[in-house]
Amino acid sequence: MINKKSRNDARIARHVRVRSKVVGTALVPRLNVFRSNGNIFAQIIDDSADKTLVSASSIDKELKLDNGGNIDAATKVGELLAKRAKEANITKVTFDRGGYLYHGRVKALADAARENGLEF
Repeated sequence: MINKKSRNDARIARHVRVRSKVVGTALVPRLNVFRSNGNIFAQIIDDSADKTLVSASSIDKELKLDNGGNIDAATKVGELLAKRAKEANITKVTFDRGGYLYHGRVKALADAARENGLEF
């Protein structure tokens, strides 16, 4: 019998493979995306200090979203993250898609962050 990996196990394997190459520093931190069925989360992380510098998610009270699991929510989270990054004097980041395909909600978050001032 063939044992097939679950979709999440395959995503985690991709994420581990990508994380061996993508590292956030103090000058160019890493923008990490996590996507669940109901929400989307993004963090800007300095891996050298093991510290989250800025974060935003669809469950933030500031956004007042009814549904956090759609493209509109991802766009608003990207805008909020870019705004918070500007306040923290972060302009350049490395994008870590977390093993997800660069499509749909992940792409919407990335595009919104780019449009609002983050460079990657």
